[in-house]
Amino acid sequence: MLRIGRIEYANCTPVFYALHELYPASDYQYAGGVPACLNSLLASGDIDVCPSSSITFSTHAEQFLIIPDISISSKGPVLSVLLFSTIPIEELDSKTVLLSSESATSVNLLKILLKIRYDCDCSYQVTSQVDPGDLHGASALLLIGDSALRAVRTQSNMFVYDLGELWYGWTGEPFVFALWLTTRTAFKNHGDELKRLFHQLCRAKVYTREHLEQIVEVSPERNWMGPERLLEYWRNNICYDLTEHHLAGLKRYFRLAVEAGLIANVPELAFLPTD
Repeated sequence: MLRIGRIEYANCTPVFYALHELYPASDYQYAGGVPACLNSLLASGDIDVCPSSSITFSTHAEQFLIIPDISISSKGPVLSVLLFSTIPIEELDSKTVLLSSESATSVNLLKILLKIRYDCDCSYQVTSQVDPGDLHGASALLLIGDSALRAVRTQSNMFVYDLGELWYGWTGEPFVFALWLTTRTAFKNHGDELKRLFHQLCRAKVYTREHLEQIVEVSPERNWMGPERLLEYWRNNICYDLTEHHLAGLKRYFRLAVEAGLIANVPELAFLPTD
């Protein structure tokens, strides 16, 4: 039985709902958590596959395989990866920026934007802080996932920057926040099951697009986002594709991460065989 990591953010709800609806729950064992936690479980072999921070592939390329045709990405604003700042972003040079501990991909995206696009040399501190209104002397706070979606509803006196929007405005390419990854060891032991999962994920993407209104009605996130806002978020901001255009954006991200000194080299992309 495959062990699948499930990110507990609103951006993942539709695909996992579709998997549950279309295929028997007994086929899989699910483990919930935030991206950083699931990345560790995947690397240690405690789960076999999960949507994982895309930067994770670049640092362990020899260990992982990318499941084709699926991602968590955006082409423009993503709404759930936000920098809350007390000053304009271009004035953050020499300032302290607080970073979410939940996703390395978004953290490194912010560092790339600040260093290369805005020429800002900042100090960074990882924090569990989720209240942009209390920065303890820092100038900005990066929030991701549901924390960002919740915080933006109450912060009207800060500069708020959507990292998906900043990236797309700068590069003209989608940003891939998460890849569905498995390990080479899992493929060796569960190759047929992983190939089957690939085809099920492709079907789940189609189901998701066709049943968003139905998914909204049973999703817990509607209780705090509201059904209309949640539906708009899924339709207009979150993308589950992994096209050549997405891969071009991913490769650019890796190149810029090397330029910024965040990773050692640009990895060669390696995909799960699916035929």
